[in-house]
Amino acid sequence: MDHRLVVGIAEALDWNGPERLGTGFARGSLSERDLPTRMLTPDRLLDLAMRRNLGNPQIRCFRDGQELHPGAYLNQGMGGAGLVNMRHLGKLLDEGVTMVLDRANVFDPTLEAVCRALQWWSGERVNVNIYLTTNAAGGFGLHWDDHDVLVVQLSGEKDWEVRGPSRSVPLHRDAVRNDIPGEETLWTGTVRPGDILHIPRGYWHMAGRDDRGSGHSLHMTFGFSTRTGTSWLSWLVDRSRENELFRRDLETPATSEQHQQLTEAALELVGSRTPADFLAAREHDVAPSRHVPFLETFGHPDSVVCVCEFRPRVLDLGETVEVLSSGKKLTFRSKALPALRLLLSGRPVHVNRAADSVGDEVHALAELLMRHEWCAPLTPELASGYSGLVADAAP
Repeated sequence: MDHRLVVGIAEALDWNGPERLGTGFARGSLSERDLPTRMLTPDRLLDLAMRRNLGNPQIRCFRDGQELHPGAYLNQGMGGAGLVNMRHLGKLLDEGVTMVLDRANVFDPTLEAVCRALQWWSGERVNVNIYLTTNAAGGFGLHWDDHDVLVVQLSGEKDWEVRGPSRSVPLHRDAVRNDIPGEETLWTGTVRPGDILHIPRGYWHMAGRDDRGSGHSLHMTFGFSTRTGTSWLSWLVDRSRENELFRRDLETPATSEQHQQLTEAALELVGSRTPADFLAAREHDVAPSRHVPFLETFGHPDSVVCVCEFRPRVLDLGETVEVLSSGKKLTFRSKALPALRLLLSGRPVHVNRAADSVGDEVHALAELLMRHEWCAPLTPELASGYSGLVADAAP
């Protein structure tokens, strides 16, 4: 799907596709100046925090790099447990803190839609964390992330320092620790609304408003999950459980025939399931996303949208069409292809209008795709996440 923010990020960084994700530090600025406020504002963030049942560590507050006790901003009583104490949070923000909301795409339809668009674009799982820093609050010290990130400044200003890696492509679980910051400073400067930073895995960075007075900074960080050789090996370990030989206890004699059988079976497993198989399974076997289910008792929705975590694979085989997504494969007659491409485009589809151009069969196809959880009813809340950011599908 063509999401305005995804297109804007690629243009700002001069990227033709996701191939340069994780390859080096990059920065740029969105040409559409209204996009940051369309994505999120400080008031919308606080309203979101007020209306959700949040707990630590999903919501956290920091002062001078130190995390505050959740009791400083969450209700602790039985009646309000899990709810943000907005009065206490407001006082903290007025004094100067950094508030972090992890995986905000779970709560906000606008952020849900852009994360899905980034997943379709990159082929990686994507979550977004939100950072609101007020007044002269300091940020985190120099640190590195174990995944690639795209930073989008939404409002206010923040000072950044980005350094190169001190260990090549470090992992969260690694052979050695990675505690010494890189010495090469790649960039220092101030980010302003619309600015984009691409910080690859392992690059050291820090951001804050230490030398500023009143004001704020609001930015979102899109995190892209990693897919390394160790990820492939971990996937193979899970596949090994299908073979009874790997589930048995290891025998103790070093000369055991079982040890030789295990070695041979492991080599066979590695040869039979390649890294390419892992990447295909990683993208197309993922479970359906959270969504409002289709219930016929409520009637048929006027509009639907594809909510697959990754772009479905539509294969035109001549007389039939195969569609693969979310661990399933469905086969259709070839005449369904125009309607399928429309419904699985990732754009909102008004079903009655679509029927005028691709045929009345689109109604039955929309219902079938909703029952298989590939599409979902376009509720007003979900529609708000696409409005002005993703164009409706054109038959």
